[in-house]
Amino acid sequence: MSLYCDIALGHPWHGPYHDTQYGFPIDDDDALFGRLILEINQAGLSWLTILKKQEGFHRAYDGFSVAKVAAYGDEDRARLLADAGIIRNRLKVNAAIHNARVIRGLQAEHGSFRAWLDLNHPLEKPEWVKLFKKTFKFTGGEITGEFLMSAGYLPGAHGEACPVYKEIERLSPAWMR
Repeated sequence: MSLYCDIALGHPWHGPYHDTQYGFPIDDDDALFGRLILEINQAGLSWLTILKKQEGFHRAYDGFSVAKVAAYGDEDRARLLADAGIIRNRLKVNAAIHNARVIRGLQAEHGSFRAWLDLNHPLEKPEWVKLFKKTFKFTGGEITGEFLMSAGYLPGAHGEACPVYKEIERLSPAWMR
């Protein structure tokens, strides 16, 4: 098993995320955007902190609706920066709003954020990182890699001995194709 598989086993927060979300293919653009927000906010913090605030992020960012977040203005930005249920970091809040607007453009051009990801698959992690840095804000190597691994575009979320690996394998994530 991978290190995360070992840590997550039986953990009240990591366990459910590991067993039902991590590495599973994501089809919905809002869910992909939500995962990107969570990965961006994890920078410099523990993943446990993010998992504990996951519902707060979902609520604060209107269910991770790309369309709604892309329309956020100064009042929304101020509301987010005052919300103790999320990470109140101006750069991360600004990145979420900016990235929602970028995703709206990708949706207009490619039909969906997922279609854009699929169009660029398969890239190796260094190429993905270059593409994400060129396209989005606050998406360095670790954030990009974790986002893509957690959404099924890069391998490594689970070790082959992990029972969840077999479940994900049946779903045929992008990295297995």
